[in-house]
Amino acid sequence: MLTIDQATYDAIVAHAKRDHPDEACGVVAGPEGSDRPERFVEMVNAAGSPTFYEFDSTDLFQLYKEMDANDEEPVVVYHSHTATEAYPSRTDIGLASEPGAHYVLVSTREHGNNEGPVEFRSYRIVDGEVTEEEVTVVDELPR
Repeated sequence: MLTIDQATYDAIVAHAKRDHPDEACGVVAGPEGSDRPERFVEMVNAAGSPTFYEFDSTDLFQLYKEMDANDEEPVVVYHSHTATEAYPSRTDIGLASEPGAHYVLVSTREHGNNEGPVEFRSYRIVDGEVTEEEVTVVDELPR
């Protein structure tokens, strides 16, 4: 199960809507081994595409250096789908390289960057195996 605070949930959704019709992507880092998504890091989709996302390699390298220095790990890896449901594509599954991470997908297909609900779902992807998990949004993460 993914437990995420309302502010981080809202930030992910806002990023997905703002980047529509291109896919948005980013990471939420947290203390190693904690499963606590605490530090929202919006990334640039280097592919600039409505059907594919790619982290900029320089930005990603910098993020991993920061996480290493802060004893953090990627707790959530998120991206949006702009025309399809919030379910990992074969490409998404092939790129999933963090077995401990929650892979969040946000679909903006219904309302684009206008007001309205989005589809927000989370998965574990390990060795190509996709398992959907429950998402709980709380006011703030318990200490």
